[in-house]
Amino acid sequence: MADEAGNLAERNQLLTTEIQRRIDQLAAINRVASVVSQSLDLETTLQTALDAVLEVIPVEAAGELVLQAQQGWKGDFVSEPMRVPLGTGFSGQAVARDEVIITGDVSDDPRLAVPAFAEEGVQAMALVPMHARGRVVGILSVMSHHPYEFDEDDVAILRSIADQVGVALDNARLYEDAKAQSSRLRAVLDSSGDAIIATDSRGDISLVNTAAEALFDLQNGEIIGLPLRHAPLHPRLREGLHNALVSGQANTVYEVTLEDGRFLSVIVSPVFLLPASRAEGEQKGWVIVIRDVTHLHESEQTRIDFIHAAAHDLRNPLGVTLGALAMLQRDLGDVNDLQREVIEIGIQGANRMQELIDNVLNLAHIESGVGLRYKAIDVRELLERGIVDIQPALQQREQTLIVDVPDDLPPLVGDMHWLYRALLNLLANANKYTPAGGEITLGAYVESDDLIIEVKDNGPGISPEFQTHIFERFYRAPASDQRARGSGLGLAIVKSVVEQHGGRVFVQSQVDRGSTFGMVFSLSDMARRSAEASSEGDSA
Repeated sequence: MADEAGNLAERNQLLTTEIQRRIDQLAAINRVASVVSQSLDLETTLQTALDAVLEVIPVEAAGELVLQAQQGWKGDFVSEPMRVPLGTGFSGQAVARDEVIITGDVSDDPRLAVPAFAEEGVQAMALVPMHARGRVVGILSVMSHHPYEFDEDDVAILRSIADQVGVALDNARLYEDAKAQSSRLRAVLDSSGDAIIATDSRGDISLVNTAAEALFDLQNGEIIGLPLRHAPLHPRLREGLHNALVSGQANTVYEVTLEDGRFLSVIVSPVFLLPASRAEGEQKGWVIVIRDVTHLHESEQTRIDFIHAAAHDLRNPLGVTLGALAMLQRDLGDVNDLQREVIEIGIQGANRMQELIDNVLNLAHIESGVGLRYKAIDVRELLERGIVDIQPALQQREQTLIVDVPDDLPPLVGDMHWLYRALLNLLANANKYTPAGGEITLGAYVESDDLIIEVKDNGPGISPEFQTHIFERFYRAPASDQRARGSGLGLAIVKSVVEQHGGRVFVQSQVDRGSTFGMVFSLSDMARRSAEASSEGDSA
């Protein structure tokens, strides 16, 4: 009976020891799992894993390759990391084969890839691959300076801890890569001379670069997280941003003139998750690039003043030249075909020069505001005049004009002559750049407090870097159709006319997907103009 009792007590003791060992193993695994889930610090995770291994397996040393962390070793292989080429040594074999390798005394083993490691006097070693996202990302190795037999339980606990460390290693690397990319991006953005503001998909500000802080006197910490519509920006700038975001169009470009004389060029672009396609990607926010172009406007004004002076000086001699050519054509009598062609070329060239001079002087007239007559205009009547007059040009190129205009548009208060001129310029521009047989859409609609008239084409489109200049005088964006000719003043006249009516212009375009040019007029401003015009009429 005494022997049976002793055997029972011994079995109970062994069972208790085994249960305690399993509890310790589970505790070690849980401790590593807790660190992995709560920290992205690789050094902390590795050290916790090494401590856990040494607590539950009776060995003296543990480490991870290439060697990033170690504990219990005689030599220091971390300060100058031990590196083993893939496919060589025990570690290289474990990675290449993706299997656990268990050895005895390694001092004379030819598979030892680092000779200095023989001095450790290792008598038993297990090397366990660490996995993350289905691939081997490292090796967890445990060693004993005394002979030791690794059993299945030891290997199981090592596999579990190794894979948890592998996940931590992969997460830490991804985190460090993300931090490095974020730092590089921040450095690039802060080195830019353009003001850059980014928002998330809700329109809340997520990034403001140094140039934006300086331009608008912003404090980064105060504006981050603030809805863009509540940002302390100039009302004209904020209104344009709101309209661009509501429209949902890509690469909306517009310009804002501030009361202090500054001119700001603005590009608003959506940001998509990969794949970067409006059809397939998910929009995650907006990037707004704002450039102070005041110095360009000042240079432009100097150039304009010179051109205006030259235009006035050229007008009289050009008229004399045209009159002389017309007289020559009428009174010369019988001439051969070559002579007739030369005279016609001279007349055409002089007429083009006359048109250019007239456009330059028209711009000066529009910008002065002198002689503009404001009255209530039926928008449909304005559009119908433009439709009738553009028809010959459309028919010549076999283009289709689609009209999308509701019947209940409010009246537009302005100068009929110049508004018609602006509309016809937009239609002529679309006619010029739309391929033969293409489509042009003329639309008008009310959105919020704005009346919008826009012309869409399916031409070659305009790259973003050219869109900021498209309404400048004498600027013509590079086009695939080099036959498209013009003075570069048509869109500048549109801009001047619209701004004289208190509105703004915009362009939305993508290369190979066409362009949309639009004129935006404030309804509230038109109501004020209508009231003023009515008051003047009553007093008369």
